[in-house]
Amino acid sequence: MTILGVDYGQKRVGVAITDTEEIISSPLMTLAVTSPDDAVRRVALVAELRRAGLIVVGMPYNMDGSVGPKAQETAAFVESLRRAVTCEVRTWDERLTTFAAEDAMLEAGLTRNKRRKRIDKVAAQMILRSFIEARRRGEDSP
Repeated sequence: MTILGVDYGQKRVGVAITDTEEIISSPLMTLAVTSPDDAVRRVALVAELRRAGLIVVGMPYNMDGSVGPKAQETAAFVESLRRAVTCEVRTWDERLTTFAAEDAMLEAGLTRNKRRKRIDKVAAQMILRSFIEARRRGEDSP
Protein backbone atom coordinates (compact mmCIF):
# COMPACT_ATOMS: atom_id res chain seq x y z
CA MET A 1 0.00 0.00 0.00
CA THR A 2 1.18 3.53 -0.71
CA ILE A 3 0.99 6.02 2.14
CA LEU A 4 1.02 9.80 1.80
CA GLY A 5 2.52 11.99 4.50
CA VAL A 6 1.19 15.54 4.79
CA ASP A 7 2.64 18.59 6.50
CA TYR A 8 -0.31 21.00 6.50
CA GLY A 9 0.09 24.77 6.40
CA GLN A 10 -2.13 27.70 5.47
CA LYS A 11 0.01 28.66 2.48
CA ARG A 12 1.99 25.52 1.71
CA VAL A 13 1.31 21.81 2.16
CA GLY A 14 4.22 19.40 2.04
CA VAL A 15 3.53 15.93 0.67
CA ALA A 16 5.66 12.81 0.91
CA ILE A 17 5.04 9.25 -0.25
CA THR A 18 6.12 5.71 0.57
CA ASP A 19 6.93 2.93 -1.83
CA THR A 20 4.32 0.15 -2.02
CA GLU A 21 6.27 -1.95 0.49
CA GLU A 22 6.11 0.94 3.01
CA ILE A 23 9.87 0.89 3.53
CA ILE A 24 11.06 4.16 2.03
CA SER A 25 9.53 7.61 2.44
CA SER A 26 10.39 10.25 -0.14
CA PRO A 27 9.56 13.95 -0.42
CA LEU A 28 7.02 14.32 -3.24
CA MET A 29 5.89 17.93 -3.62
CA THR A 30 4.99 21.19 -1.98
CA LEU A 31 1.52 22.49 -2.82
CA ALA A 32 0.95 26.24 -2.76
CA VAL A 33 -2.61 26.59 -1.47
CA THR A 34 -5.02 29.50 -1.20
CA SER A 35 -7.40 28.18 1.47
CA PRO A 36 -8.10 25.12 3.63
CA ASP A 37 -10.64 23.94 1.02
CA ASP A 38 -8.02 24.30 -1.72
CA ALA A 39 -5.59 22.26 0.42
CA VAL A 40 -8.20 19.51 0.89
CA ARG A 41 -9.00 19.37 -2.84
CA ARG A 42 -5.37 19.23 -3.87
CA VAL A 43 -4.28 16.64 -1.30
CA ALA A 44 -7.33 14.50 -2.19
CA LEU A 45 -6.34 14.68 -5.86
CA VAL A 46 -2.75 13.63 -5.10
CA ALA A 47 -4.07 10.74 -2.98
CA GLU A 48 -6.31 9.61 -5.83
CA LEU A 49 -3.62 9.93 -8.51
CA ARG A 50 -1.04 8.11 -6.36
CA ARG A 51 -3.60 5.48 -5.25
CA ALA A 52 -2.86 6.09 -1.58
CA GLY A 53 -4.29 3.58 0.85
CA LEU A 54 -3.61 5.82 3.84
CA ILE A 55 -2.86 9.49 4.48
CA VAL A 56 -0.88 10.49 7.57
CA VAL A 57 -1.17 14.16 8.52
CA GLY A 58 1.32 15.67 10.95
CA MET A 59 -0.38 17.09 14.04
CA PRO A 60 1.49 20.13 15.43
CA TYR A 61 0.92 19.67 19.15
CA ASN A 62 2.51 22.16 21.53
CA MET A 63 5.75 20.99 23.12
CA ASP A 64 3.83 20.07 26.30
CA GLY A 65 1.45 17.90 24.24
CA SER A 66 -1.47 20.32 24.44
CA VAL A 67 -3.59 21.35 21.47
CA GLY A 68 -2.99 24.93 20.38
CA PRO A 69 -4.46 27.00 17.54
CA LYS A 70 -2.26 25.39 14.86
CA ALA A 71 -3.29 21.89 15.95
CA GLN A 72 -6.96 22.95 15.97
CA GLU A 73 -6.58 24.28 12.43
CA THR A 74 -4.89 21.05 11.34
CA ALA A 75 -7.64 18.97 12.99
CA ALA A 76 -10.26 20.87 10.95
CA PHE A 77 -8.23 20.17 7.79
CA VAL A 78 -8.07 16.46 8.70
CA GLU A 79 -11.84 16.27 9.22
CA SER A 80 -12.47 17.90 5.83
CA LEU A 81 -9.92 15.63 4.18
CA ARG A 82 -11.61 12.55 5.65
CA ARG A 83 -14.86 13.59 3.95
CA ALA A 84 -13.06 14.13 0.62
CA VAL A 85 -11.16 10.83 0.27
CA THR A 86 -12.03 7.15 0.34
CA CYS A 87 -8.86 6.05 2.15
CA GLU A 88 -8.17 6.28 5.86
CA VAL A 89 -6.71 9.54 7.21
CA ARG A 90 -4.70 9.45 10.43
CA THR A 91 -2.79 12.02 12.42
CA TRP A 92 0.76 11.71 13.71
CA ASP A 93 2.66 13.81 16.23
CA GLU A 94 4.92 16.11 14.23
CA ARG A 95 6.62 18.03 17.02
CA LEU A 96 10.09 19.17 15.92
CA THR A 97 9.88 17.70 12.39
CA THR A 98 10.30 21.11 10.73
CA PHE A 99 13.38 21.78 12.87
CA ALA A 100 14.76 18.32 12.04
CA ALA A 101 14.09 18.89 8.33
CA GLU A 102 15.88 22.24 8.48
CA ASP A 103 18.86 20.65 10.26
CA ALA A 104 19.06 17.84 7.68
CA MET A 105 19.07 20.33 4.82
CA LEU A 106 21.69 22.49 6.55
CA GLU A 107 23.90 19.41 6.93
CA ALA A 108 23.40 18.71 3.23
CA GLY A 109 24.72 22.20 2.49
CA LEU A 110 21.57 23.57 0.87
CA THR A 111 21.29 27.33 0.52
CA ARG A 112 18.58 29.25 2.36
CA ASN A 113 16.57 29.61 -0.86
CA LYS A 114 16.74 25.87 -1.60
CA ARG A 115 15.83 25.04 2.00
CA ARG A 116 12.80 27.34 1.87
CA LYS A 117 11.56 25.64 -1.30
CA ARG A 118 11.95 22.13 0.14
CA ILE A 119 11.21 22.43 3.87
CA ASP A 120 7.52 21.46 3.70
CA LYS A 121 7.95 18.29 1.65
CA VAL A 122 10.99 17.25 3.71
CA ALA A 123 8.99 17.79 6.92
CA ALA A 124 6.22 15.63 5.38
CA GLN A 125 8.82 12.97 4.65
CA MET A 126 10.03 13.03 8.26
CA ILE A 127 6.45 12.71 9.55
CA LEU A 128 5.92 9.76 7.23
CA ARG A 129 9.24 8.14 8.10
CA SER A 130 8.45 8.39 11.82
CA PHE A 131 5.05 6.82 11.19
CA ILE A 132 6.30 3.88 9.12
CA GLU A 133 9.12 3.17 11.58
CA ALA A 134 6.64 3.14 14.48
CA ARG A 135 4.27 0.99 12.44
CA ARG A 136 7.02 -1.57 11.91
CA ARG A 137 7.51 -1.67 15.68
CA GLY A 138 3.75 -2.05 16.19
CA GLU A 139 3.44 1.44 17.71
CA ASP A 140 1.31 3.16 15.09
CA SER A 141 -1.33 4.64 17.39
CA PRO A 142 -1.48 8.44 17.45
